[in-house]
Amino acid sequence: MIINSLYAFIDGVWVAGLGDASLAAIGFVNPLYLIVFGVSNGIGAGATAVISRYIGSKNKKEADNAALHVILLTIIITIIFTVLILIFLKPILLTMGAGPTINLGMEYGNILFLGTIFIVFSATAYGILRAEGNVIKTTYAMLFGAILNMFLDPIFIYYLDLGVAGAAIATVISMGLVSLLLLYWFKGDTYIKFSLKDFIYKSKLIKEILSVGLPAGVEFFLISILAITLNAILMVVSGVDGVAVYTGGWRFVAIVMVIPIAIGTSVIAITGANLGAKRYENIDITHSYAIKFGTLIIVILSIVIFILAPYISYLFAYTPGSENLLGQMTDFLRITCLFYLFFPLGVVSSSVFQGLGKGLNSLIIAFIRALILQIVFSYVFAIVLNLGQTGVWYGIVLGNAIGAIIAYIWSKIYISKLSNEYEKFC
Repeated sequence: MIINSLYAFIDGVWVAGLGDASLAAIGFVNPLYLIVFGVSNGIGAGATAVISRYIGSKNKKEADNAALHVILLTIIITIIFTVLILIFLKPILLTMGAGPTINLGMEYGNILFLGTIFIVFSATAYGILRAEGNVIKTTYAMLFGAILNMFLDPIFIYYLDLGVAGAAIATVISMGLVSLLLLYWFKGDTYIKFSLKDFIYKSKLIKEILSVGLPAGVEFFLISILAITLNAILMVVSGVDGVAVYTGGWRFVAIVMVIPIAIGTSVIAITGANLGAKRYENIDITHSYAIKFGTLIIVILSIVIFILAPYISYLFAYTPGSENLLGQMTDFLRITCLFYLFFPLGVVSSSVFQGLGKGLNSLIIAFIRALILQIVFSYVFAIVLNLGQTGVWYGIVLGNAIGAIIAYIWSKIYISKLSNEYEKFC
C-alpha cells in the first residue's frame, strides 16, 4: 500500500518544481484518477474474493474462467472511462474550478487517461495474484513501477522539458511496463492461466465480482467527491496556492494513513474468523487492541512530523516557482497531525463492520465522514468564519474526528448486541 501511494507522491514532488499552478493542475485531475483507480481496485477486490473461493475448492477450471471474466470487466471499464473522460475532461475540470490551470490540467489529464488500460489492468491483475496467494509478485510489480516512475519523472519533466505532460508520460510508461511484466508472469509462472478456449460466459460470475467490487469503488468515489469539493472551496478562499498545498500535502498524508489502514485490513480478517467461530469477545478485544496499537504508532509519527514539518515542506517548495508554498505547507502538515490522531479510531471501527459482513455500515460511515462532516465544517470554517485555507484544514480534522467517534460508538454497540444475543440464545 505504501508502494502504491508513492506514484502520486513522487509525481507531486517533481511537479512541485514547476510551480504552484502545475501542482494545482494535477490536483484537479487527481479526483478523476481516484474514480478510475477506485473502480479498478474494487474489481480487483472482487477478483480476489471470487477466484480464491474456487481455488480453495480446487476448481481450477472455474478459477481460470472467473479470471477471464475479470479481464472482460477490465476491457469494458477501460473503454467506458477512456471515452467519457477524454471527451468531457475539459468541462469537468472547468466545473471543478480549474479555470486558471485548465491548459496544464488538460495537458496532464489527456495523456494520463490515454493510459487508462494500464491503470485498470494492473489493479485487477493484482487482485487475481492475491487470490492465488501470490502477494510477493504483486509487491515486486508495484515496487518496480514506483522505482521506475521515480527515475522517469525528472527525465521527462525537466531533461526533456515536457513539464506536467512529462509527469503523465512517466506514469503511463511505468504502469505500461508493469502491465507487460504481469502479462509475462501470467503466461507461465502463475496458478491462474488465461486461455480463451476455457472462457464460458456466466452472468453469475460478473454479479459475484461486482457485488464485492462496487461498494469498494463507491468509497473511492466518495473520496473523489470530497477532493473535488475541497478544491472548489480552496479556489474561492485562496486560489491556486490553496489547491497546490492540498494537492502536495495530501500526498504525504496518504502515505502516513497507510499504517492504520493496514492494521484495519488485518482486523477485517480476524473479525471474520471470530464471527465464524462465534467468539464475539475476541472481536471486541481485537477492536480495542488495534485502536490502541494504531494510535500509539500514529502519536509517535505525529510528533516527528510536527517537528520536521518545515523540512518536509521543502519537498514541495524547493524552487523559486513554488517557494511561496513553504509556510502554507508547513501549517498544513502540522494541522493534519491532529487528523492522524483520530484516524485509527475510525478506520479500525469501519474495518470491524467489513469483517462482520456489514459493508453498508462502513459505507454509511464513509459518507457521513467525507461528504457531510468534512465538507460542512470546511465550508463553515473557511467561508462563513472567514478562516481561509486554514479553516479547510481544521474542517477536515474536525469532520474526521467526529466521524471516527461515531464509527467507534456504533461498532461498540453492534459488537455488544452480538454478544448479548448469543448469550441469550445459549
